[in-house]
Amino acid sequence: MPPLFRRKPATDVAEPVTTDPEAEAPDRPRPKSYTPSKKDLGVVTPKRAAAGRRAAEPAPANRREAYKQMRDRQRAERAEASAGMRAGDERYLLARDKGPERRLVRDIVDSRHTVGTWFFGGAMIVLIGSSTAMPPIVQLGATLLWALLALAVIVDSVLIARRVKKLVGERFPKTTQRMGTLYMYGVMRGLTFRRMRVPKPQVKLGGTP
Repeated sequence: MPPLFRRKPATDVAEPVTTDPEAEAPDRPRPKSYTPSKKDLGVVTPKRAAAGRRAAEPAPANRREAYKQMRDRQRAERAEASAGMRAGDERYLLARDKGPERRLVRDIVDSRHTVGTWFFGGAMIVLIGSSTAMPPIVQLGATLLWALLALAVIVDSVLIARRVKKLVGERFPKTTQRMGTLYMYGVMRGLTFRRMRVPKPQVKLGGTP
């Protein structure tokens, strides 16, 4: 009589084999609706990038550390803004310096010698020479020097204004800038020592604005 329960041999059981179609055929054409993941493309997502930044800049342990980091960050931002302003970067310029017309005015002034750069030095000489402790002849000379300086500055300012009017009219015929403000902008820049001008001169003396 055969046994009621017969144990099947181990060879009769075949374990199912799972295959990955993409692994077997990596070069198989993808369907049109297939979208590769950002990980496969090597794209750094904002979340992963933020995680990297947090790893580079750990969170402050206390208020004092947070305040120190804030001070360092503000100092770096101010240094960047100051360097950008000196270089003439439009992103960091003050409202009075922005615009292509004002850049042209700066180039007009920076490309020539101006009497204004010597005005303050002459004013100091006049101040000392006009002192009551000086002889009358020296006081008279200081007065004449002051008159000559004032006349020279006026003439130079007129020349700057004429040059600004000509070039701005040629290059920006449809400008909305008031010419009076551009004249004053150029004159005030001409009264400043060349090395102290901000933004720094972008053209050399005798160059073409």
